[in-house]
Order: sequence, then structure tokens, then C-alpha cells
Amino acid sequence: MITPLHFVGVSVLLFGVGLLVVLTRRNAIGILMGIELMLNAVNVALVTFDRVYGPERLDGQLFSLFVITVAAAEAVVGLALILAIYRSRGTVAVDDLHELRG
Repeated sequence: MITPLHFVGVSVLLFGVGLLVVLTRRNAIGILMGIELMLNAVNVALVTFDRVYGPERLDGQLFSLFVITVAAAEAVVGLALILAIYRSRGTVAVDDLHELRG
């Protein structure tokens, strides 16, 4: 039988993999994919906690839809920035982007 603890475990695993990808990748697209993975892990946890603690309400599911909307907007803006950087520099490696530092 699948319990809510299994879903929380999957969520923690997805978040950990996303965090590992963000911390180890040097490619901007890889970092963006890691962030998306972490946001999806949060969505799994939100829906799980909603089903466990308030099945008659839809707070967790509505908040999950909000997170999905924010993730989609983040992906669009992030990809647009990466595309603009690639057009001007010819690379998406974050180590080569020295002019963005203060």
C-alpha cells in the first residue's frame, strides 16, 4: 500500500536531485532544469499534505496550481534570458559570464 510518506519521500528525493543539479551544473539550461525539478518536488509535497491534512479543502491543490504557473513563467523568462546571453556571448556556461557580477 502506498502511504503519504512514500509521496513525501519521492518529493524529498526529487528536491535533492534538483538541488544537486543546480549546485553541480555549469550550464545555465541545466541549472534552470534543476530549479524546475525542485518546484515540481514542492508540488508533490503540497498535494500530498493537502490530501492528508485537509481532503475536504483544496488549498494545497490551488497553491500547487499557483506554483505551476510561477514555474512556467520562470521557465519562459529564464529561457529568454539564456537565449539573449547565448546570442550576445555564444555560450551559456555560467563560469564565462563575468560581466553580470557586481
